[in-house]
Amino acid sequence: MKERLAFYWGRIRAGRLKEFIEQTKWIYSYARRYWLPMVFYTALGLTGTVVSLLSSLVSRDLVDIITGHETGLVVQTFCMMIGLNIGNTIVSMISNYASEWISMKVDAEIKSEIFEKILVTDWESLTNYHTGDLLTRWSSDASQISSGVLSFIPNAIIYVFRFFSAFAMVIYYDWTFAVFAFLGMPVSLLLSRRLMRRMVNNNKRSAAMGAKMSGFNQEAFSNIQTIKAFGLISMYVQHLKDLQKEYIDMKLDFQRMSVWTSLLLTTVGLVVSYASYGWGIYRVWSGAISYGTMTMFLSLSGTLTGALSNLTSLVPSAITLTTSAGRLMDIVEMPREDYSNAPEVQDFMNRNRTEGISLYAEHIRYAYQNGTLVFENATFYARPHEIVALVGPSGEGKTTMLRLVLALMPVKEGSLTLYGGGAAAAGTELVSEEAAGNRPVSEGTAETESVSAEGHVLQDSIGKMDGEMPDCIPMTPAARMIFSYVPQGNTMFSGTIAGNMRNVKEDATDEEIVEALKMACAWDFVEKLPDGIYSEIKERGGGFSEGQAQRLSIARALLRKSPILLLDEATSALDVATERKLLRNIMSDEYPRTCIVTTHRPTVLTICDRVYAIRNRKCEVLGTEEVERMIKDF
Repeated sequence: MKERLAFYWGRIRAGRLKEFIEQTKWIYSYARRYWLPMVFYTALGLTGTVVSLLSSLVSRDLVDIITGHETGLVVQTFCMMIGLNIGNTIVSMISNYASEWISMKVDAEIKSEIFEKILVTDWESLTNYHTGDLLTRWSSDASQISSGVLSFIPNAIIYVFRFFSAFAMVIYYDWTFAVFAFLGMPVSLLLSRRLMRRMVNNNKRSAAMGAKMSGFNQEAFSNIQTIKAFGLISMYVQHLKDLQKEYIDMKLDFQRMSVWTSLLLTTVGLVVSYASYGWGIYRVWSGAISYGTMTMFLSLSGTLTGALSNLTSLVPSAITLTTSAGRLMDIVEMPREDYSNAPEVQDFMNRNRTEGISLYAEHIRYAYQNGTLVFENATFYARPHEIVALVGPSGEGKTTMLRLVLALMPVKEGSLTLYGGGAAAAGTELVSEEAAGNRPVSEGTAETESVSAEGHVLQDSIGKMDGEMPDCIPMTPAARMIFSYVPQGNTMFSGTIAGNMRNVKEDATDEEIVEALKMACAWDFVEKLPDGIYSEIKERGGGFSEGQAQRLSIARALLRKSPILLLDEATSALDVATERKLLRNIMSDEYPRTCIVTTHRPTVLTICDRVYAIRNRKCEVLGTEEVERMIKDF
């Protein structure tokens, strides 16, 4: 006993009890929203219990009438029993239908809310989870919560009422039968405690294994082409078989335990039942009770055993619920993105839609979560009607910089600021000392200059002309509405071309879509398709070449008419001539768009307004000579 208490005290000190309480509170935060469906479901269950108990009483009377040869009441009592059974069936059917309907509704609402919370969770934190794991948590664990929210508390009330009402009837008519009804309870409780401990571990292992298999399947189906190309079919099939064997062994291990426990519980139940039969026969033989009362007791004995078994089963159900809650809490309680300034961002964008918006990144410092430093005092800027390039070898941080610009990852130090085009026109010039003689510095800039340790000349007079403050906002997640982003890889969704385009602008006309396709150099192949812009796109852009999919992605971004366009290696699959034509189309567009591109190919750099090389964790603006040398060496 002392060892057992020490074990539980150790679990409490380890935080398991506190964790369980926190998970229960989290589930309650959902449960309290659905109190009305829960009350309705509970009322149906209680009604069914009352009808069932009345049926036992009527059944007793019917047996006594038959054995006593009171023929005058047989038909009336028999009809009453039939009516109660029909009523019980109707209540059960209504309860099952209502339970299913409410469960589906709650499941849909909870999954919708969890889905939204996952989407607004800090992006960098989400990358710590495999997408297969996220999918398992969202689908399986959310379903566990939704079914538990509806059934756990109502069922607890129903089972408790059923147990005590049946127990009260037994005590009222013959208390000795209660002894037999409770004979198997100690064994049931002991076995349930052991089964509960095994279930805790099994639930965690099962959830982890399910996520592992889901992740494997998702990656395999997404990379079928690569698997075929490298001849990896047999290896992946064997890997799946190994995972399945691991999963089956885990399940069978728990199942063996469940089988032995069930066998013992069944044996105990049979012993109790036959003991009840024997005692009932003795009580009837001795004249203490009637045949009908014995029949009722046997029925109530089953009700008591079933209610106790159901109450016991709620414990592992609670464990399953809290395990699922803990897995979801891991996700939804991660840092959330702040969209609270969305109205201010919308007003800012509306004020500057005609003149455009500039982006200034100043003294940026960023390190990955593993501590790897990517940027330190990095600075660059881009203005309306400009194409600014970020160049550098793979792994130097070009994509990371765009993710920082989009506030997908928070900068550790420095600032990312959006300025209204009018204020920025007279604003900051950032040039290297080497390039200062090759590129003109804007007129009317700063009255003072400071030279940073990186050799940048910073001339800052944004908004200081005429004593006015600049129209600006800091970059936040809400400010993403100002951007259009074309990342690396294929980002087209299954559906039609027009459907993909209207994902970013629902009210876009066919003419607007065609115009965007022309600007992205995509109309030349789209117009040749049998269904034009209503041609189907398969999953992951299937049916189109990589270059065609890139141009469609760029067209979608252009259709949105965002003030700032980010192209992350978005023209890597295009030939040089098409790439240059596409960028010139963007430059010649009257819309005051600010364009920032990342590229490995320097062949288009001559048409860019500024080129920043990401090196030594900084953004160094390149002069004309260095750009020409890069092109020559390419």
